[in-house]
Amino acid sequence: MTARGIQADEGAEDLDVEEVLALVNDHTGHHGPGDHGPGHPSSGHHASGDHVPAPTPHAPGSHPPSPHSPDRHHKATPWPEARDIAARAARNATRAAGRAPVSVPLDAALGLTLAAPLTALTDLPSFDTSAMDGWAVAGPGPWDVRDEGVLAGHGESEPLTDGEAVRIATGARIPPDTNAVLRSEHGRSDSQGRLYATREVQPGQDIRPRGQECRNGDQLLAVGTVVTPAVLGLAAAAGYDTLTAVPRPRVEVLVLGDELLTEGLPHDGLIRDALGPMLPPWLRALGAEVIGLRRIGDDAKALYKALTKSDADLIVTTGGTAAGPVDHVHPTLERIGAELLVDGVKVRPGHPMLLARTKEDQHLVGLPGNPLAAVSGLLTLAEPLLRTLAARPAPEPYTLSLKEAAHGHPYDTRLIPVVLRGDHAVPLHYHGPAMLRGMAAADAIAVVPPGGARAGQESELLDLPWATAGIEVCFT
Repeated sequence: MTARGIQADEGAEDLDVEEVLALVNDHTGHHGPGDHGPGHPSSGHHASGDHVPAPTPHAPGSHPPSPHSPDRHHKATPWPEARDIAARAARNATRAAGRAPVSVPLDAALGLTLAAPLTALTDLPSFDTSAMDGWAVAGPGPWDVRDEGVLAGHGESEPLTDGEAVRIATGARIPPDTNAVLRSEHGRSDSQGRLYATREVQPGQDIRPRGQECRNGDQLLAVGTVVTPAVLGLAAAAGYDTLTAVPRPRVEVLVLGDELLTEGLPHDGLIRDALGPMLPPWLRALGAEVIGLRRIGDDAKALYKALTKSDADLIVTTGGTAAGPVDHVHPTLERIGAELLVDGVKVRPGHPMLLARTKEDQHLVGLPGNPLAAVSGLLTLAEPLLRTLAARPAPEPYTLSLKEAAHGHPYDTRLIPVVLRGDHAVPLHYHGPAMLRGMAAADAIAVVPPGGARAGQESELLDLPWATAGIEVCFT
């Protein structure tokens, strides 16, 4: 993820998180994941009469369509619209919560979004320094060389006089009246110890002048810049110990299901829990602070208690979103008066996913229990919501042609893991709802429109966070 230069407005130091988010949206030209222009792959997903308007959110305490209703899937939200709804929900929550920026030590700021401009606190460099190991020289050569050299980290040396030189290390402070630095490989000494240049010396060569990179007070990075390792290095060089940033959204994960094991091999109808180990690091990669992971089984009372007691910005549940005998998410949301914003999405895998507003400043993303279907829910609902809460800029959409044909669903968008090979995306096998084998090898996700895509057809791609930024960057 690259840092973006967004011109900060006057008074940006006093911005709240909502204003930071507005700046990010305004200057990147993104107003939500569903705002695709003509020709964008997502804009044609419903050209065959499959377009269904997003469902009207249900007011708290009202009765949404039953999950057992035969037309529930028919009323599911189209995939691009579901992503847009999630981003809008986060903007509304940010406005409602009045979240304030926080001061964060440099070692805890990676991945956050700047809420105040990074302004130079000193000139960089703050004094004239040597760009090379060699000699600082004054006047024309040959030069008499001082006995003691100049090292980095030491104070100012005595001025040089014409015809005088002194050994100097890279990064050391240039003595007053120095004309140039002669590189070690470009000088030789005679038997009397006098220094000669083996090539012409240009005035000012290999000297980094004070303020070459910036002057005290210059704006180095603007509000809305994502903190990368390079941003941390620049901030440290510019004199910062802390950064003013948008706080990470706080997420609590609730793993549902009596059939899940946390260790050992599957047996007697029990299976290993794949989502408990996978979701927290993935959510951290999306910019969240995971404040807890709880396994509460298929227990409606425990789910009700967990939802009503949570103070997270986002609750993520796994399983229980369909219409089975122990699927308690819908009834529990209805019991607490939650507002369903998305109840099913026209996407495969993962169509039973949901998004609900549980409080004015809190949301719940209900993921299906099958592992790849849960990943689909993360990409569809959790990613745009968390990205918006964190005031991160939306990624630029891009496409690649498919190396092979990708089978699609007759009516729904399909998300398929792919590997990137040159200028092609190669669809991977093992992409059933319960399979992670393809995802574990993937570089990205291809967005396949209803009906499928032929070999050579351009397909929209969603990057996986670790495929571009590296494990340590994403999951810190």
